[in-house]
Amino acid sequence: MGMLQEFKDFAMRGNVIDLAVGVVIGGAFGKIVSSLVDQVIMPPIGLLIGGVDFSQWAITLKQATTDAAGEVIPAVTIGIGDFINTLIQFIIIAFAIFMVIKVINSLHKEEEAAPAEPEGPTADQQLLTEIRDLLRQQAGRDA
Repeated sequence: MGMLQEFKDFAMRGNVIDLAVGVVIGGAFGKIVSSLVDQVIMPPIGLLIGGVDFSQWAITLKQATTDAAGEVIPAVTIGIGDFINTLIQFIIIAFAIFMVIKVINSLHKEEEAAPAEPEGPTADQQLLTEIRDLLRQQAGRDA
């Protein structure tokens, strides 16, 4: 089998296609969560704690300067606000994934919990049935 055929077989497996769909949907979900955090959650929080715009919240290590040629050298900053936004996005995505996995696991437990009906009596049940029949025969002879 040629390498091209092997690659085609690999790429067309259900798991690979499922993974590709998951990555695309995950990317779209990430954008939705980013928008939710940046534009819906963080503005009210910033307003409540004194009008802070978290996306602009940073610690400046070195101020912006202008060199001899007149070019601006940008400031060196630590973007704490962006980090907080990213952290909140991660928590939301992690919680959503946790809930999806929890639902999937509960569905698997329901499938495992439903035991199959036994096809016939167990060995213990057969033995007890034979003992019962023997006792009935013995009682019939004694009467």
